[in-house]
Amino acid sequence: MAVLHNRINNEELKQLLMQETEKRITVSFYQYFPIQNPQEFRDYLYKHLSELKVFGRIYVAKEGINAQASVPESNFNAFKAFLYSIQHLNGLRINIAVDDDGKSFWVLKVKVREQIVADGINDETFSMENKGKYVNAAEMNKLLNEKDTVVIDMRNHYEYEVGHFENALEIPSDTFRDQLPMAVDMMKGNEDKNIIMYCTGGIRCEKASAYMLHKGFKNVFHLEGGIINYAKQIKEQELESKFIGKNFVFDNRLGERITEDVIANCHQCGNPCDVHVNCKNNGCHLLFIQCSACAEKFDGCCSSECKDTVHLPLERQKEIRKGIYNGKNIFNKSKERLRPRLNEMKH
Repeated sequence: MAVLHNRINNEELKQLLMQETEKRITVSFYQYFPIQNPQEFRDYLYKHLSELKVFGRIYVAKEGINAQASVPESNFNAFKAFLYSIQHLNGLRINIAVDDDGKSFWVLKVKVREQIVADGINDETFSMENKGKYVNAAEMNKLLNEKDTVVIDMRNHYEYEVGHFENALEIPSDTFRDQLPMAVDMMKGNEDKNIIMYCTGGIRCEKASAYMLHKGFKNVFHLEGGIINYAKQIKEQELESKFIGKNFVFDNRLGERITEDVIANCHQCGNPCDVHVNCKNNGCHLLFIQCSACAEKFDGCCSSECKDTVHLPLERQKEIRKGIYNGKNIFNKSKERLRPRLNEMKH
């Protein structure tokens, strides 16, 4: 019987990745479609993707699939052929990373979830069948030049902070489920305007566009393939980038540079910087922006306290962090540091 889970620990897997000589291609894709037995589909994916030496993070739910992965270059065509052999994934758009060193993932995780995007929608009449119109890069740029267009960023604050479309509205909430009703409230009175939703790879803004239509908005669009696909198209077609800065991505890279503009600041000293890191204190693991000078000053930590902690013996560090949960420990939209920006918008 095939092994349908990992048997080697993370550190060993990471070391094996670093020793690889073959180039890897980082990809992302998603598709909303009905899956009757998510666990069975999950096992089927794991078996075949493992054989192709694919690494990554893949979520499967009754509503579809959401994936970020890295594929050995020599296996890419076989990987694509496998996905296309699945009826609902035939012809699937696969986003290829624009700023990639191939070291984005070092293990394959395929998990079953309740939803591929947690939306908090309890309305049984809501359907993903009626969604906004796709726009490509050229169409996005054209719409952005029209005065009756409103562009809405459906990502989190730490994503928006390092890069976003010109004049994009940020919805100040920690979760996508909270953003959906807030987007509706923010747009009340603008039902006839062109509303463009966008996100990293398209999965969140596609659902958001369907929700806006469900709530009575008429001219709703969403960016096909998200920022990742937009960046690819502007490069191929030599178009002006209306997206400024860096695109945050959810893998080991933590970002893809789209333009040379640095629009964020180091969270410690305030100097221009858009490099996300996780605090090296494993009892903290805070996601934040840190410049090279502060990285040296604080030994890659977010504070003097964490710097002191990482120099303690490992056993003492384990004692300190025992029982601490850090899953949501990030600079997010609800933090005090965001309030001055919201106050500026009001005046």
